[in-house]
Amino acid sequence: MQTVTIHEAKTHLSRLLRKVADGEEVLILRGKVPIAKIVPLNPDQAPRRLGLDKGNSWIAPHFDAPLPEEVLRAFER
Repeated sequence: MQTVTIHEAKTHLSRLLRKVADGEEVLILRGKVPIAKIVPLNPDQAPRRLGLDKGNSWIAPHFDAPLPEEVLRAFER
């Protein structure tokens, strides 16, 4: 993985993106602190289908009911 400063990333962004397109990861540093990582997209991953998990979860009937007073008071502490 290549590491570059913010200045280097701004100056050589096109070159860095070519490396990322070739599969390499690039870590961007502010001083010596990592702040971002540029990684290649995984084009082989199939898009997720909507409804794939349908029927495997549920919401309690009282999910949106008002909270009891003692619970509300606990948030005020």
